[in-house]
Parts: sequence; C-alpha cells; structure tokens
Amino acid sequence: MKMAAIFKESRNMKKKKINKVIIYILIVLVGIIMVYPLLWMIMASFKTNSEIFGSVKLLPKSFSLDSFIEGWKGTGQYTYGTYFLNTIILVVPTTLFTVLSSAIVAYGFSRFRFPGKKILLGVLIATLMLPSTVVIIPRYTLYNSLGWLDTYLPFYVPALLACNAFFVYMLIQFIRGIPRELDEAAYIDGCGSFKTFSTILLPLMKPALFSAGLFQFLWTYNDFFNSLIYINSVNKYPISLALRTAIDADANIQWNEIMAMSVVSVLPLIVLYFMGQKYFVQGIATSGLKG
Repeated sequence: MKMAAIFKESRNMKKKKINKVIIYILIVLVGIIMVYPLLWMIMASFKTNSEIFGSVKLLPKSFSLDSFIEGWKGTGQYTYGTYFLNTIILVVPTTLFTVLSSAIVAYGFSRFRFPGKKILLGVLIATLMLPSTVVIIPRYTLYNSLGWLDTYLPFYVPALLACNAFFVYMLIQFIRGIPRELDEAAYIDGCGSFKTFSTILLPLMKPALFSAGLFQFLWTYNDFFNSLIYINSVNKYPISLALRTAIDADANIQWNEIMAMSVVSVLPLIVLYFMGQKYFVQGIATSGLKG
C-alpha cells in the first residue's frame, strides 16, 4: 500500500511538472508573439527602405542611424522636434488637469453626502458605457462656436472639468478603501475639508493618481482621432499626426524613417512605464477594494 501511494504521489508530481512546463512554454510563445512587432519595428528602423520589403530576416545587414537623422528632419518645414514639443504642450497639462480634477470630484463623491448624490453617481457610471464617437459631433459644434478649434483647449477644458468618468470612478474606489478614521482624526485636529484632502488623502492616493496619470498620458499621447478633428495647423501637430503626415506627404514613402521616428516616439512611454511601474501596479491592484 505504501509503495502504491508513493508511486501515485510521484506520478502526480510528474504531471504537475509537465503542466508547469507546458504553461511556461505557452507564456513564452504568447510573449514572443506580443513583442515581435515591436522588435520588428526597432530592427526595421536600422534597415534601408528596400531591405525592409526585400528580406524576411529580422536583423539588418548593417546598423545605420541614417534613417533616424533623415527622419528627424521631417517632410516639410517642421522637424520632429517641433512635433515632440507640441506633444508635450498637449499631453502634460491634459494629464495634470485630469488627475487633479478627477481626484477632487472623487473626494466629493466618496466622502460627502449631498442631494442627488446617487443619481449623479449613476449618471457618471452610465457615461462609461457611452462611445466617444456618439458625442464627437456635438463636441465639435460646441468647440467651433466657442472658437476653440485649432487650439489645445478641446483637450484642456474637459480635463479640467473631470470629464473622464473612468478616472473619477477609479479614484472613488480607491478613496473608499482609505479608513474614514483618518479624516475624523484630521477634523479633530482642526483641519478643514480641503486641508484633510490635501495633507491626508492625497499622499495616500499617490499610487492611484499615478495610475490615472499614466493612463491619461498614454491615451492622449497616442490619440490620433481627436487631434485630427480639432487641430488643423501643421505647426501645432502632435507626434501622432506627424507620423501620419509622413505617410501622406510623399508617394515614395520612406518606411525606414517612419519606423525610426515611431521608435523614438515610443521610447518616452516605455521609460515612463518602467520608472513608475511600482506605483502603477499598486494603484491598479488597490483601486477596486470596495464597491
């Protein structure tokens, strides 16, 4: 009986090891499939235009920075330095405004009682299910009547007014996970609502704020559709529109230069993510503690 039990246990251990190996192989394969397009883009940026389509090899015959140098010059009178500066001017204030306004609105919903709170919260959550394309024409009409077209105001003003319900809801969930006893202790020590929010809650909300900021930064940085609709002047184009312009500008498209500029445009996002990975993961993990 003992031998049979030992044999059975040994067979179960072997099965578990085999299952683990299979799972790891599948994870590696999926990882390769996910990363390969990025690797191909990086390697293509070092190839010549003819080599990109004339060879199936991933590695280039020789590594050259010519595509980066020529690509940076752009296709018209503006270099990619102008487009990157425009992107910073567009993305950074939008991200900061979104994080600040969403935090204030989330604080109001999670800590205060006021008439119509449940109705307003329900409307807020309902907007999460509303496709952005449904409101694009009313927004365009409104911004056109206000004279905001061809400026960055269509991005700044909604961010200041906490129009992105996703971040508000995420921060509400995070604040609900913070004990109310901390607020009560601050009130006893003479702090008002604003001071309690700024000195007690905001430091504790750092992971969730960073997660919201990173999401907004990525979405605004990569946003092509809204930039295409609201921005008309080439000297105000962000990097997303500039890359598209490079494709439309010439019939003889220099794909290696486009790939090089795509690599350069992706680098800030990768660096930002790895710099704040700890806060990002922590914020996502703790934003849904309480419903």
